[in-house]
Amino acid sequence: MKIRPLHDRVIVKRLEEERMTAGGIVIPDSAKEKPMRGEVLAVGKGKILDDGSVRTMAVEIGDVVLFGKYSGTEVKLDGEEVVVMREEDIMGIIED
Repeated sequence: MKIRPLHDRVIVKRLEEERMTAGGIVIPDSAKEKPMRGEVLAVGKGKILDDGSVRTMAVEIGDVVLFGKYSGTEVKLDGEEVVVMREEDIMGIIED
């Protein structure tokens, strides 16, 4: 299924965090928190401003982003869980 988010919404796939600490301790699934990093899969056209103009999105498909723990709405697309959120819920783009 292909989906195109509207306006300033972004679809993000969570990226898995490390399963082992730096000291070599394996973190069980029950103790892990949901990752707050993800890859942008789709972006809307941009935010519609009060004057009717559209502000283009700062994030692009393929960007790895950092977002809040409770940001967005989780949905399942083609058996895969993704998060639909507004661009303003994204704290930053992670650059290598």
